Amino acid sequence: MQPTVRDRALADGLRAAQAAVDEGLLKATKSDVPFITEAARELTRTAGRRLRPLLVLLAARFGDPGAPGVVPAAVVVELTHLATHYHDGVRDEATVRRGAPCPDAHWDNTVAVLIGDFLFARASHILADLGPRAVRLQAEAFRRQVTGQILETTGSREDRDPVEHHLEVLASRTGSLTAVSGRLGALTSGADASAVDALARYGERLGVASHLADELATLTARRPTLPVLLLAGAAERTGRGDLADPGDRAGRGDLADRELYELLTGPADRPGYAEAVARLRTHPVLDLAREETARQADAARVALSTLPDCPARSALESLCETVMRRADTAPPPGPDAPTAPSSCG
Repeated sequence: MQPTVRDRALADGLRAAQAAVDEGLLKATKSDVPFITEAARELTRTAGRRLRPLLVLLAARFGDPGAPGVVPAAVVVELTHLATHYHDGVRDEATVRRGAPCPDAHWDNTVAVLIGDFLFARASHILADLGPRAVRLQAEAFRRQVTGQILETTGSREDRDPVEHHLEVLASRTGSLTAVSGRLGALTSGADASAVDALARYGERLGVASHLADELATLTARRPTLPVLLLAGAAERTGRGDLADPGDRAGRGDLADRELYELLTGPADRPGYAEAVARLRTHPVLDLAREETARQADAARVALSTLPDCPARSALESLCETVMRRADTAPPPGPDAPTAPSSCG
């Protein structure tokens, strides 16, 4: 996901900074043990979007983008993202994540977990040079990520709205790192406190919106990802089109939705699975997911409203528009549509 950058000076500056981030990632993933270097660099070659470093670099435009801590901060957030990618691939037993092979598709789970640990260690090493405040911010983001993973694993309480639970999981697992990306970029550039806070709020909302859009986009795949199934299976609509009472949601809702959820969370070769996927793609609750994506993207735009009107702000606003286009153009193909790369978190 790339922003629309119409200002030539900003575009040139971002390209140079992104090249410096790539160089920093290569340096950070180098080890005296060749196998560690090979395994750690696997995702740096295939991960693609580099959204979090980009948020750092754009946030730094509200201070001094050439400040010495900006590029290291961008390297830290990407290393953290890649480390969670290694760990999540093991936890989810996934083979593909956002179009790239999950690490345990190449190596066993033990190696994938240890390489994730190695990347966390390298991120911590770089972070230490950015000062105590940066360390605390990253530690808090990490705490939230782990909390989100636990909440996702344990599921919602019997008295909790499953949709609200899912959104809390996304805010913790995804929003926490995009939030700290905006915050660290502004902080290391010397931006004022109000800009630091605004960019953190923007980052969190954009992260949640982006993840929801990715979940909707997986509806083009033969096997959609589990998170959107949790969202789709967790809410039913009444005859008026409103969400039913939380006590009547999936797992506790009507028989048809419970059966749909059970089919979708079972093996893909299970009888009736293809029909269940087709039903999911036309389920009215997907409108809820698109509405929530729009709400999160709008909140991200509002967070930027206190910042100076400049090319960097326009670029950040364009990311909100990109997210909405991704959510709105996710087509509901039939069950025999070509398989698209699955996103698993």
